[in-house]
Amino acid sequence: MNKFENQIEIKGPAYYETKKHSDTMFAFNVYPCTIPTDFTFVPLHWQDSVEIIYIKRGKGIVQVKYDTFTARQGDIFLVMPGQLHGLQGIEGEQMEYENIIFDLSFLGGSNIDICSQKYLQPMASGKIRLPARVDAENPLYGEVSAYLDAADRLCASRPVGYELGVKGRLLLMFSVLFRQGLEQKDRAVETEHVEKLKMVLARIEKDYDRRLTIRDMADECGYSESHFMRWFREATGFSFSGYLIRYRLEKAAYALRNSSDTVLQIAEQTGFDNLSNFNRLFRKKFGTTPSRFRKDV
Repeated sequence: MNKFENQIEIKGPAYYETKKHSDTMFAFNVYPCTIPTDFTFVPLHWQDSVEIIYIKRGKGIVQVKYDTFTARQGDIFLVMPGQLHGLQGIEGEQMEYENIIFDLSFLGGSNIDICSQKYLQPMASGKIRLPARVDAENPLYGEVSAYLDAADRLCASRPVGYELGVKGRLLLMFSVLFRQGLEQKDRAVETEHVEKLKMVLARIEKDYDRRLTIRDMADECGYSESHFMRWFREATGFSFSGYLIRYRLEKAAYALRNSSDTVLQIAEQTGFDNLSNFNRLFRKKFGTTPSRFRKDV
């Protein structure tokens, strides 16, 4: 039974993104993306790097940890290493955004100095929480967006010394954000819930093509079925079965774009044991049949 290539793979108890975004000499990169043109949703995942999601046009949904936001043009979202995050579209809307990704070491977070000890390491470990979203109503927005825009311009033109300029703008941005930093005193309960959610997401990634039940997942978390269903919906915004179907359909869409397998084979490989049900759900999700979807891409 085939599984389809993805940038997210299992490492430990979570969806762990392993794509190398930049080289070690300049660990900074920017990726322009569009929902739904590139994909209709990005499932919850995490990585070791810092990620800034900068909405350039349109609107959609962005989730950081347990907080879900309606994202609009200009909004800036900050995702720290290890934090679960994901994106999805809004029906009838398009969202263009930049993924700005860099290693904490790019800022000097691995150095032993006052900046690392007082700010960067506590930020990375979650001891200090910075705002997940900075929008136009935030008094810091003008400064934060200006520093990101300046870094963008430097990367576009690449004058001599632009690497220093990019690093400098990011450090200035974080110096501003720390004005709204909050010390996190008791993170044990939150950490436990996050780790359990990562475990469930990892199981979906590993076994999405097999039969997965609420009882299976509840037992794995040590929850009752009713508590698991309520907890999963609160954490992701979806019922467990709804999330699983959405995930399978995204895998099927990827396979239709990138493989020559038949529609029946793809349906079976992505966990659907009934072709008519697969066709119905696919059409509901993508507005077209699997065969037409393949021809149109």
